[in-house]
Amino acid sequence: MLNRREVLARTLKGSALLSLGTVVPQFVANTAAAAEKGKDNILVVIELNGGNDGLNTVIPYTDDLYHKNRPTLRQTREQVVRVTDDIGLNAGLRNLEPMLANLAIVQGVGYPNPDRSHFESMDIWQSADPRRKVGTGWLARSGPQLTDVQGGIPMMHVGQGQLPLALKGATSGAISVNNKMPYRLDLGGGSDEQHKARRSLIETLGQVEGSEDDASMLQFVQRRQVQTLTTLDRLQEVLRNGNRAGDQQWYYGRNYGPKSLPNKLNLVAQLIQRDFGTRVFYVMRDDFDTHSNQAEPHKGLMEEIAAGIRQMYDVLRQSGNDKRVRVLTYSEFGRRVKENESKGTDHGAASNLFVAGPSVKGGVIGAHPKLDDLDDGDLKFHTDFRRVYAALLEGWLGISSETVLQGKFQPLPQLMEKV
Repeated sequence: MLNRREVLARTLKGSALLSLGTVVPQFVANTAAAAEKGKDNILVVIELNGGNDGLNTVIPYTDDLYHKNRPTLRQTREQVVRVTDDIGLNAGLRNLEPMLANLAIVQGVGYPNPDRSHFESMDIWQSADPRRKVGTGWLARSGPQLTDVQGGIPMMHVGQGQLPLALKGATSGAISVNNKMPYRLDLGGGSDEQHKARRSLIETLGQVEGSEDDASMLQFVQRRQVQTLTTLDRLQEVLRNGNRAGDQQWYYGRNYGPKSLPNKLNLVAQLIQRDFGTRVFYVMRDDFDTHSNQAEPHKGLMEEIAAGIRQMYDVLRQSGNDKRVRVLTYSEFGRRVKENESKGTDHGAASNLFVAGPSVKGGVIGAHPKLDDLDDGDLKFHTDFRRVYAALLEGWLGISSETVLQGKFQPLPQLMEKV
């Protein structure tokens, strides 16, 4: 039988346990204490993949240039969800109307020298590095400051596929909950044999013996690993039950499929209620690359966003967890101002994003970009997206934004406030 020192050496020097990569290493190495369980603030990030048309999301409905450039896509004063005398939301966002007091609309968001490539621009947003010199995600870099001392899972991606770049490089623990029939837990790749070996090594930590000089560190390792293993088992149980509970796909009069955004956010609400110590949830919705016949599909996507966000908060309110959850929506870029000949829109630059939740001071942040002052047909940005990240990191998650963003960005003041 291995003694304590041998097991500890194997654990800390890259054994099979360390090959779990995105789940285990920081649970061994990080001794930082977290706030009281169930009291921490939570951030839910919604990625709108494909380049959401910001101009038809937050609409300057009184601007004649908007109507001139969007002859088939435009929405009128009577159609929009009115926010101010000049700005309204897409009619598909009607379910967010009761939340307007707690919906911050950040306009003119972007970064210098914008890239119209989906992949390049999304990498920039997810790494928070327009220079593209950093290979880790901005949320991943925040992970060490979010780790739950009780062995929870700090960051969770809900959806198909691999971890998004935003969560990659996290040594503190980030996992994917995959909704491929049924929901299953992705433990970071590898074969079933490798997963069994990792589990066996974790369980071995609870059986070894040794001298007193290394007992303290080993007890720490043992506690964190066993708690992590237990947490994963609990999560698997919730996912099995939650998948059945998620069969109800009707939200506000519309039937959504099992892989829809409302279903994903409904599962997020259930996971928050069960309290796994998760501080960041990440979900994605595709199909925003609307090059042709955009009007109805885009409105449908807006309806899905609104239904998902509202449904999540309706569930959270029942358990009193709604006030500690904020939502961030973003897309890699906006679309061009002028609609194309296919009644759609092409890749653009600056756009807008939402920050929502009962703690958020709602309203419009920043002026709508001028439609008569464009950059090669694109809206110009005036607010660096990293100022939004900085506000959420410092004002909501309570961690150093300068460390995560690798530079100083002034947080947007309105997002630093809490109501």
